[in-house]
Amino acid sequence: MNHHAPLILDIAGAQLTAVDKQRLRHPMTGGVILFGRNWQSRNQLTELCADIKAVRSDVLICVDHEGGRVQRFRNDGFTHLSPMRALGELWMQDSKAVRGAFHTGSGAMAAMDAATACGLVLASELRACSVDFSFTPVLDLDHGKSGVIGDRAFHRDPRVASALAKSVMHGLLQAGMANCGKHFPGHGKVRADSHVDIPVDTRSLSTILNDCALPYQWLSTTLTSVMPAHVIYEKVDALPAGFSPYWLQDILRGRLHFNGAIFSDDLSMAGARMIQGREVSFAQAGMAALNAGCDLVLLCNQSLGDGHAVDAMLDGLAEGLLKHHWIASEASEIRRQALLPKNSPLAWDALMTDPAYVRALDLLP
Repeated sequence: MNHHAPLILDIAGAQLTAVDKQRLRHPMTGGVILFGRNWQSRNQLTELCADIKAVRSDVLICVDHEGGRVQRFRNDGFTHLSPMRALGELWMQDSKAVRGAFHTGSGAMAAMDAATACGLVLASELRACSVDFSFTPVLDLDHGKSGVIGDRAFHRDPRVASALAKSVMHGLLQAGMANCGKHFPGHGKVRADSHVDIPVDTRSLSTILNDCALPYQWLSTTLTSVMPAHVIYEKVDALPAGFSPYWLQDILRGRLHFNGAIFSDDLSMAGARMIQGREVSFAQAGMAALNAGCDLVLLCNQSLGDGHAVDAMLDGLAEGLLKHHWIASEASEIRRQALLPKNSPLAWDALMTDPAYVRALDLLP
């Protein structure tokens, strides 16, 4: 282990180009994030992933695949999963007969079983196509304020959200997939969308720790990675959480004892390019995130067109390393590699008759 490969980048099309292969070989590249434009069919996706691994076997192939409106692959056999709010709604059906049971708590128990089924189906289908990892589950609480979160959240109650998220993660784990809790310490209370703006949350640290951040405290042994929010919590720090050593090192690592990988959110989002009122380059934003305590940084949708931004990012990180603008971390690289699956997945045809998968399909909300 003699390097730290922090960048998760994307590719423009459904097949690898010579330029893509060159970028994958770059020592700064640690992963690839796939989007809908990289999808044509299951066979094509499986071939694309195989081609990526042929260039670099240790590259982490990622996707945003949560269910609901955030699910990149939805046809050619992929199960279209419900938004996570559907699990929270099932939990609340306690006073009604759920699957023939009238016991108090039966709604909660049924919801947890369904949540595990969601995780298992989601991860099994992705892994059957050789995708390693999904950025899920959303741990944001449903405050009813955030359009960008909305029905992606399980529930308003941090206890319900944590129990259901843990159940989803159990299903992911059964299929050999790691997890990512997002968006730390909580995105659900702000209205602005950090893709186009920098949302500001005015709550105090104690209010956040006793509400939105509770899932991170309660799931510290279960979470394998975390993605911080592009949100400024102005009473806590002037920097957005993903650029804040205080949030990432003092709170997440120190107070909440989280030991897994920390991903920056997408650095191409408007919320990521302004640091304390100053517009910075992608590479500067990446180094700021790494210096704050991120292990990995995402740059999405910049391979389109000439892809110059991706190359500038790779070269900027490499140059920054030589000039000591950021320091490569062996611990970060170990955390990145820990997210790679440890076992071989079931191929698609075998998955279709696998009893655990078939049962999970029946339990989906």
